[in-house]
Amino acid sequence: MSKFFGYILSPVFYFFFGLTLCVFHPIQWICHKFFGYKAHKVSVDVLNFFLTYCQIFLLNSVSFKNEHDLPTDRPIIFAANHQSMYDIPSLIWFLRKHHAKFISKIELTKGIPSISINLRLGGGANIDRKDNKQAISEIIKLGRRMKDNNWSAVIFPEGTRAKDGKLKTFQFGGIATLLKTAPNALVVPVAIENSWKIVRFGMFPLTTGHALRWTVLKPIEPADQSANEITLEIETAIRKILNQPLS
Repeated sequence: MSKFFGYILSPVFYFFFGLTLCVFHPIQWICHKFFGYKAHKVSVDVLNFFLTYCQIFLLNSVSFKNEHDLPTDRPIIFAANHQSMYDIPSLIWFLRKHHAKFISKIELTKGIPSISINLRLGGGANIDRKDNKQAISEIIKLGRRMKDNNWSAVIFPEGTRAKDGKLKTFQFGGIATLLKTAPNALVVPVAIENSWKIVRFGMFPLTTGHALRWTVLKPIEPADQSANEITLEIETAIRKILNQPLS
């Protein structure tokens, strides 16, 4: 039934999702060109509010749970599992006060309305996966911006999306690089549930009637722990929420 309604509602969703991207592309440019970073960030936040709640056209609910008082006067590394492209707008919107930046493929910086311009201007790290030296350099630059501005970063330690919802083994490289550059960063796991179900049949039809959840878990003080130990703690915490034991 979810797939059946997907055939009907996916075009409606894509229309409003695409319209939002097109409308906010010039808005972002104007905000950045004439009013600077703060205005551009507001435009990106509002953009991602609308992208997040476009899920109503698929009859999907969206919920964000955070029972922790996270600081805004120090960098945060948010480490989340990754299930679909629809994870990202909600993370930007719900974590907006933390100025969360992303590590993205450099290919995404061209050709996509709103998204590409934000990746170029927003302060994240755009990496070439075929050029390890360039990728590490970009992540180091992001870490410096985090340290200087008390910004945060969202990182997906799996390295790619879990298209069936089953967590892949977390890798510690990105977290290690960020912590070397921003050693005062707090590490915060985020568990994402059910967004993989939207795209279980690919781009069309999208499926409907899911409860999409983002849950902020207990923060981790890096202290004297290694990046490997921190990453394992993150993975264990997220697997507990998703009821997926360590392999």
